[in-house]
Amino acid sequence: MWDENKVRIVDVADALGLSTATVSNVIHGKTKKISDGTVRRVQEKLREMGYIPNMAATLLAQNNSHIIGVVVNDHIKYEGHVLEDPFVSAAINSLSDEIEKAGYFLMLKKAKDIMDTVSFSSMWNMDGMILLGFCADEYQVLRDRIRIPFVVYDGFFENDRNICNLVLDDYDGGRQVGEYLRNQNCLKVLFVADNRLSPDFDRYTGLCDGLERRVDFWEIPMHKEERKKYYAVRKKEFAEYGAVFVASDYYAIELLYFLMDNGYRVPDDIWVIGFDDIADCKNVRPTLASVRQDVLYRARKAVKYLTYMKKDSDYSATEKIPVEFIPRGSCGTE
Repeated sequence: MWDENKVRIVDVADALGLSTATVSNVIHGKTKKISDGTVRRVQEKLREMGYIPNMAATLLAQNNSHIIGVVVNDHIKYEGHVLEDPFVSAAINSLSDEIEKAGYFLMLKKAKDIMDTVSFSSMWNMDGMILLGFCADEYQVLRDRIRIPFVVYDGFFENDRNICNLVLDDYDGGRQVGEYLRNQNCLKVLFVADNRLSPDFDRYTGLCDGLERRVDFWEIPMHKEERKKYYAVRKKEFAEYGAVFVASDYYAIELLYFLMDNGYRVPDDIWVIGFDDIADCKNVRPTLASVRQDVLYRARKAVKYLTYMKKDSDYSATEKIPVEFIPRGSCGTE
């Protein structure tokens, strides 16, 4: 009985009376100069002896590694927990499924500096990358530094390079919320986000247009403890509003709990609406109304665009992903 952990290429070669180079070439798929019969003999002996290849070495020895790198911006607002963020984890889960379906391996990396991806992609001879959460100018600089194709999963920039960019229709998401609130005669509305840049500001603009009026904008701190203090100072001001539209579900759920802990009844006193429609929207009570994005569709598009770019290095595209407002208990609808 062969010890799987000790079977070496030389052992397989000796058993077959072949050179180690021949066995190695079969393992690495370099079989053009090897007869079909010899390839079958080597493959059968590999299975018989329980040879386990070094997959990293095997993939790196080929022209195509079949590795897709997924790189997430480890932004300070996540406070060291970026992969625990519901939007990020949902995106990675869907990307994992689609990358595997397409016959690739996923390799995940957190990075505070987008330039870390240069050595990351080169070291593993990657076929492509999917990037989440970096800034517009960073993508443009990276394009000049690496040769492989990459897709921006959530970028907000004028794309005039060979980059593929998937962006939500954030404006329309806000517009749908505003139109819904206007139809419900809920006109005193507050918008909450941690910045005044795209995509959050696009959601705010859409909200104002859907409501056909401007609404108040609170720019909250990125750190959780500071947000608590921010809300505590202003907790009486929430009584002035009929609804709060929050730029993300994570912040919306946090605010939902704050309001209920401080004497507000949701939805009787105030409505709360989020954005992204993460799984927890259905688990909180009341259930959270939110703007839904189809993360599986977005992931499928990301992988598809990578295949296009592999065939044509000059390929470039920007696609706007549609969204849909989903009313739930937090705005009086179950």
